[in-house]
Amino acid sequence: QVQLVESGGGLVQAGGSLRLSCAASGRTFSSYTMGWFRQAPGKEREFVAAASWNGGSTYLPDSVKGRFTISRDNAKNTVYLQMNSLKPEDTAVYFCAAARSTMIETVISHFGSWGPGTQVTISS
Repeated sequence: QVQLVESGGGLVQAGGSLRLSCAASGRTFSSYTMGWFRQAPGKEREFVAAASWNGGSTYLPDSVKGRFTISRDNAKNTVYLQMNSLKPEDTAVYFCAAARSTMIETVISHFGSWGPGTQVTISS
């Protein structure tokens, strides 16, 4: 298991940007596919982005593709989510998650470690 802590959330206006960070503990960070999910009030948690063990492969759904970018720095045990052109519908709690896999993962149940989440609020 790896312990995860997100940071970087906040309140921004529509069209603005935020960069979320997720710091991981442990010496096996590069063994994990890292992902970001979000959950808005009253809605199910949804997949936002994933990066393979070395960041060489990434995947983002159409809802955020072109606006969000996921990257990771294995030397710092950190994964990032750069969010640009933010919209009010991006408002949610954002969670970092780790899957013990060398392949891209997008299914929630494949992620065994989760951070507590960070709130992102986009005002119109």
